[in-house]
Amino acid sequence: MDIATLRDADFTAMYGTADGYAKLAGRFTIHTTSWKNGVDGRVATSGWSGSTSAAARTSLHGTTAKLTAAQTELRLISDVVRYGADALMLAQSKLRKALDDLRTAGMTINECGDISWPATTYSDHHDPDYSPKSTATAISARITAALTDAGTADQTVSERLRHYMQRARDGSGLDPVAAVGDQVDPQLSAISVVTAALPRQDAPPTEVNAWWQGLTSDEQQRLIKDHPDLVGNRDGIPAVDRNQANRFALPKLIDKYEQKTPPLSEEDQRKLDGFRSIRERLKAASEQPGDQPPVYLLGIGEEGQGRGILSFGNPDTAQNVTSFVGGLNTELKRVGGGDADRAKAVYDAAQHTDPSRSTASIVWLGYDPPLKSGSGLPVPAIVADDRAQAGADAYNKFLAGQRATHQGAPAHVTAQGHSYGSLLVGLAAQRPGGLPADDVILVGSPGTGAKHASDFSVGADHVFVGAADNDYVSHAPSGLGAVGPALDPNGAWFGTDPATTEFGGTRFRVPPGPLDGSAHSGYWDDGQRDDKTSVHNIGAIVSGRSDLVQKVNGR
Repeated sequence: MDIATLRDADFTAMYGTADGYAKLAGRFTIHTTSWKNGVDGRVATSGWSGSTSAAARTSLHGTTAKLTAAQTELRLISDVVRYGADALMLAQSKLRKALDDLRTAGMTINECGDISWPATTYSDHHDPDYSPKSTATAISARITAALTDAGTADQTVSERLRHYMQRARDGSGLDPVAAVGDQVDPQLSAISVVTAALPRQDAPPTEVNAWWQGLTSDEQQRLIKDHPDLVGNRDGIPAVDRNQANRFALPKLIDKYEQKTPPLSEEDQRKLDGFRSIRERLKAASEQPGDQPPVYLLGIGEEGQGRGILSFGNPDTAQNVTSFVGGLNTELKRVGGGDADRAKAVYDAAQHTDPSRSTASIVWLGYDPPLKSGSGLPVPAIVADDRAQAGADAYNKFLAGQRATHQGAPAHVTAQGHSYGSLLVGLAAQRPGGLPADDVILVGSPGTGAKHASDFSVGADHVFVGAADNDYVSHAPSGLGAVGPALDPNGAWFGTDPATTEFGGTRFRVPPGPLDGSAHSGYWDDGQRDDKTSVHNIGAIVSGRSDLVQKVNGR
């Protein structure tokens, strides 16, 4: 495909074609239901017996199967054409944006793709920012990528339509087994045509952001509305757009789980409860007074135990941004419940410390925390770091995405981890390349896998630790009884106890907490159990005013 063809093509007719096949598939569904209930089903329950009736029932069942297969094939054709149009529109949008940028730079391009620009002047030669060759090279690469995407989409759609055409010609499209095979065959997946036009899943957030900014606003909105699941959880896409996409996706997820045949599995029920909890939080936020921060839904999904990310304030414009990671027994419903309360408490504390600076406080559930067993004791898996290791890379990428989409001067970024979540944050801060944060806060921590705070990319002076005297987790292994022998012999589950002087972080003052075991969850005033010293210290760190933190000696 050449530049002129892709630039000038009108793909809207493809959507009309897709709609036509979708309507035809719908009619076949109605026809199949009518046939099954009015003929096939009635004969099957008529009481007619004998060899003739058996042959008739076999023939009628065969017709029902053929109608069902035809409906399936027609719907698959509709999807291929629609998603192919989406992919071609994406490629066209990328091309047109590149050509606009070329014109803005004062350059031209011929039919062969050769880029030229006016002869440089004396002042151009002495302008350190003037580099026409590098600009032309970068835009040329974008044009090539758009043409490649369009060619791939065109070829893929053509091949799949030829496949369905052959099905129609040889009659195999009426074979229910063949139709089901087409439906589940990953090589025929219609959505893959669109995903092929998106950055790869492991693409860095900066690449995702550059791709997104290269789309026209119309194409961005098309993706948000038609494919929210492909947009809402991509690190590198702006918060406003992720929020819009995820608000389209959330009711679909709720409906999906509500439509499942009861009773739901324990895991599915947890997810449904979580989705509903987030929906209620968003509803409550929409009804709150105007002086409260807007709430952004930055992530939602059914992966693993469920995924959810909420932000109080816009992280792309806030001057202070913090992301909280929960630990043991953090279910999805906490994203809309208790953990959202914690994030809001930190937002309020940071704003109280420095009202002149804007804040975004995020609750991040992008991994599968260990869950308690029915007895209430931690499952044995909690003494392993595999879940934290798996989540550390996702958390690192999320923070990198915040950096990529942030507007204006870089924000002051604080990573917060509670309980097992502090292990995740600590591991992320020890990854090659470091954690994209300025400060790290560890509360109720069972350890981070580090011997010393200087192992963190932020440096020991920027590691802050909160450990209540009556928090059993921060005194592991002695507070965990039977699972103690599996713990690290150095006095913490994972590495050096962060609350000790030996660790080298800055320990801040928190109330001792009750003796009933609830001190582990009281750092953000859950249930009004303390005097807010803890959350105010956290707010001071988040606002960049660690000089106001009330410090105490390490153990």
